[in-house]
Amino acid sequence: MRLWHQKLIGVLPRQQLLGQHRECCALRGAGWMRPHATVNYVFAHPITDLVRYHWLVIDEMEHRGYHVETRWREVGYRGQKVPPETLEVALLASDQMIYPEHDEAYLQECLENLARKGVFLSSRF
Repeated sequence: MRLWHQKLIGVLPRQQLLGQHRECCALRGAGWMRPHATVNYVFAHPITDLVRYHWLVIDEMEHRGYHVETRWREVGYRGQKVPPETLEVALLASDQMIYPEHDEAYLQECLENLARKGVFLSSRF
């Protein structure tokens, strides 16, 4: 379980991008507040931050031609097994980081993790 650094979303290979969508769906659904060392920082923030992050993933998926269940665009949608919530999301500037934990050190950690998987991305971020 991992949320890739926000700056990497647009360059993630297909497998990691689709995996990121599944991860976001799981976290927004029944996985919300279920501890896991790699994503525990997410639970220190409102679920709406995860929704905004997920929307970035969905935007990239749609840009690449993938079709995503439209309900994931609804702010309060939590999947088929969790009742929806009434939530509001404040929009951010497109270059604003959602999670402060996604700093330069985390970016390097993500790049190294991808490299161990045989995915080598430019360190131009």
